[in-house]
Amino acid sequence: MKHGKISYKYRLAFTLGFTALTHNAMAQVSNGDFENWQQNQPSNWTTIDSGISLSATSDRVKSGQTAAQVTVNTGTQSNTDLLQQVTVQAGQSYTFSTWVYHTQGGVRARLVIDGYHGYSDPFTLNQWQQISHTYTASANATINVGLRFYDVSSFNGSEVVYIDNFQPTTTAPPPPSTGCQANTLNLSLTTDNYGSETSWTLTNSSSTQVASGNSYASNQTYTESLCLSDDSYTFTIFDNYGDGMCCNYGNGSYSLTSPDGTLASGSSFTSQQQHTFAIGNDNGGGTPTDPAEYYASTAGLTGYALKSQLHSIISTHQSQGYSAIWQFIDQSERDNYFEQDNSVLDRYSEKPNTTDSINYVAVTNQCGSYRVEGDCYNREHSFPKSWFGGKVEPMNSDIHHIFATDGFVNSKRSNFPFGEVANASYISSNGSKLGNASSSLNYTGTVFEPIDQFKGDFARAYFYMATRYESVISSWQNNTTYSDAVLNGTSNQVFEPWVVTMLLRWHQVDPVDNIERARNQAAHEYQGNRNPFVDHPEFVQQIW
Repeated sequence: MKHGKISYKYRLAFTLGFTALTHNAMAQVSNGDFENWQQNQPSNWTTIDSGISLSATSDRVKSGQTAAQVTVNTGTQSNTDLLQQVTVQAGQSYTFSTWVYHTQGGVRARLVIDGYHGYSDPFTLNQWQQISHTYTASANATINVGLRFYDVSSFNGSEVVYIDNFQPTTTAPPPPSTGCQANTLNLSLTTDNYGSETSWTLTNSSSTQVASGNSYASNQTYTESLCLSDDSYTFTIFDNYGDGMCCNYGNGSYSLTSPDGTLASGSSFTSQQQHTFAIGNDNGGGTPTDPAEYYASTAGLTGYALKSQLHSIISTHQSQGYSAIWQFIDQSERDNYFEQDNSVLDRYSEKPNTTDSINYVAVTNQCGSYRVEGDCYNREHSFPKSWFGGKVEPMNSDIHHIFATDGFVNSKRSNFPFGEVANASYISSNGSKLGNASSSLNYTGTVFEPIDQFKGDFARAYFYMATRYESVISSWQNNTTYSDAVLNGTSNQVFEPWVVTMLLRWHQVDPVDNIERARNQAAHEYQGNRNPFVDHPEFVQQIW
């Protein structure tokens, strides 16, 4: 096992391996790696309920040669147990853990350790995740150990989950004191098939690098303990090939934790991912999350000076990568406002005042291919990606301008500008239109017009893009015919006069509502920045 090269600006302790366990304290899970099978059943697993079926698989494996493919065929929880019995000794502590791999997001797994403990995250799709529980035996006993599977709202009656590497360990004696009198953080890093591509750095508020790691082996798990002073820090993880750590070439992941919780975690990104956090009683001067404090530095500013200051506030967001947008949609783009049916909120087919013609089930109805409206939903760059040069980060995955939309309608919209239609050549089920621009726009050409309910949402997304990418957006004007029609080649006004006039009108006729406020908060939690024009609609008039 190779170890990263670590800087010791602050005291840094590196821990690895396992403390030897005495045999009589070990609670042994038999066939926890699912390598042994008899008549298509995993050996030594004594309870396999009727609502699940198991088979050996080598397609998705966390360790060894095989894993268990579990097909859940019922929402009745009492019929979904996978268990065996192990012996524990009074006063001993045991850490039980297993790895779970979700494919659709309609079920979740829960540990059974003499009772029920913790859940897997059903929305973490197509990658391995670990769930664990530490159990202290109150008496010498034989207990049930295993998993129970639960359905969630998007369960369609049958779903496949993979499990592997169900392991026990006893709680090791406390490690020798490292002399750390400050804050102890723990880094866990699992590499993918190309571990040498992964590296990381940790810098403090003075941009001084205090720790780092690189030269990792492939498909290995590393743990490190860091001793850090009170301050604010930036943890940055890199992949020098540009495809992150998951999931095309293995299932890598990372997490940085403190006694108070997780400070940074992830797996899917492109070339790098940043996480900024503060530790210590004074909060280390970290970025405040209260909106009033978030915008405190804009006090007294107006015009383009205000816009530039907002740019400084929101310009260091943490790109999660384009594939992670599916998870954001599944968790934060649901219809809890109109029909309140928890379907995907699609702004190109949603009918605010009547029953929708089209309803999408999260995950199940992701695109995919499409032939007509209603086939599937996808991820719409409301500010077309061709305008900023294609699949370029961080614009390509910036959630503030990406919405769930019908795939077919999205293809009709293409990279045409938003506008107001005089004569429609296409109308979607909710009244979104494609056609010739109205003469009142002072623009001649094809435009796409969303329904009134969402015009303000898209306008504020455009004001966000003009602000977040203030330092580069002036160079996008000549990328396409349509970006030239919309952008004026400046970094201050950004848009052509006809666009400014229209966006201001849309902003006024469709004010900020609870849908946008909730989405803005979710986006902040997801990638670490906010849309100022949702929090402070008055900023629009003060700037434009």
